[in-house]
Amino acid sequence: MSEISPGSSPEELLSIAVRVAREAAATARRMRDEAIGDVQTKSTDTDVVTAADKAVERQVVEALLAERPGDTVLGEEYGGADRAAPGAVRWILDPIDGTVNYLYGLPQYAVSLAAEVDGEVVAGVVRNAATGDEWTATRGGGAWRDGRRITCSTETTLGQALIGTGFGYDPRRRAHQGQVFARMITRVRDIRRLGAASLDLCLAAEGRLDAFFEKGLNPWDHAAGGLIAAEAGMVVSGLNGAPAGVEMVLLAPPALHPELHDLLVELDAAGGP
Repeated sequence: MSEISPGSSPEELLSIAVRVAREAAATARRMRDEAIGDVQTKSTDTDVVTAADKAVERQVVEALLAERPGDTVLGEEYGGADRAAPGAVRWILDPIDGTVNYLYGLPQYAVSLAAEVDGEVVAGVVRNAATGDEWTATRGGGAWRDGRRITCSTETTLGQALIGTGFGYDPRRRAHQGQVFARMITRVRDIRRLGAASLDLCLAAEGRLDAFFEKGLNPWDHAAGGLIAAEAGMVVSGLNGAPAGVEMVLLAPPALHPELHDLLVELDAAGGP
């Protein structure tokens, strides 16, 4: 485990993350209730960003740097540090994960905030801004939901597993992912696409999904949720020995991981654009 400077234990970083994420979630919820405004697009016409995404990110960055001015932040909307100095803390933020859900008023959108040191996420929180549900973890300290320790699914048969996934915004990538979906659906119990990766990871961490996979996730999508899933007992990886990353994020209980991994390789889930 990475060494963290005095006064920056995973528990202390988590305490800051939880407080900041709760305030950010309250802002997101308030702005949603008041009205969605200034809706723009990013990578494609279906990849939306609202004024609230930007406002929440600014709020979180200002709060973190006011308390810890030596830290850096990587956020979805404004970018930031690609990496931090050795031993320094880099915060990884998705201000509103599930923006399309947010836009439509579906209660599946979240603030995701993780603290990373030397490339290793050591603390993370995901808070569903619509419902107030909150998941947390520290490296080596277990995964928790609203003060209750959680563990992942004990399912051992892939054919009986409920799998979560998501789709990219590029039409060509969606076409390839749709082909993977169509070939996988007969090999598992069922597949769910809920629209907010951070929440999918947390639902898998507590066994509401048996496993999850998706190509194209950025660090802010899976930094906090990936730690929560790992601390709940899941194997979190990419394919063919690679770490979880933009090419693939796969998480599953140890008994399911090898079979699901091999199925994803067979279906070329990491392929396409």
